[in-house]
Amino acid sequence: MEGIVSFADENLKQAFESLKENDRGLYEQINKATDEIKKNVFCGRNVKKKLIPRLLKQKYEIDNLWIYNLREGWRLLYSVSSLDKIQILAIVLDWMSHKDYERLFNF
Repeated sequence: MEGIVSFADENLKQAFESLKENDRGLYEQINKATDEIKKNVFCGRNVKKKLIPRLLKQKYEIDNLWIYNLREGWRLLYSVSSLDKIQILAIVLDWMSHKDYERLFNF
């Protein structure tokens, strides 16, 4: 199902844009991921509701979480919502290294 991809807030969007200069490879991976998510908002791996970290639930007021695997163990976290009956919105919440991902999910 096609959708629109947006960042959770302006700071996250600016951090993504700064990757152009700081980590071109990661920037391109995230860009590729958001292109795939636009084509199919459900292309990531769905996290069971009971496993969604409380921090993310509270910070973003979400009830669903999707994980898209990036290069070298990096993860892109996003949530899916509907704008209206026709448009689906995927909201990029964060990207993180495998180590930070394990810490967030208490693995």
